[in-house]
Amino acid sequence: MTNGMARTNDQEKDLMSRLADAGEEALQRLSELPGGQRAANVVNDLRARVDDLGKKVRGIDALEARVARLERELATLKKPPARRSTPRRPSA
Repeated sequence: MTNGMARTNDQEKDLMSRLADAGEEALQRLSELPGGQRAANVVNDLRARVDDLGKKVRGIDALEARVARLERELATLKKPPARRSTPRRPSA
């Protein structure tokens, strides 16, 4: 790694740690406000629900593939049997 790249990575890490510290400080200030703890709890609950929804949505692709396969199988089962090449004689 070159010296310039090392500085860039160090600067990025420093920026990220500064942002993380600022975020933690903001959350601390929010929790100190009246109703702030309740707001923080609501946000955490919302995050958990969004995570659950994300997991469920990722499972939809697998279900769609299964449904498509089952629809193809059903279509092959519904096809009428091949007709005979010789005509039937009328009964009379």
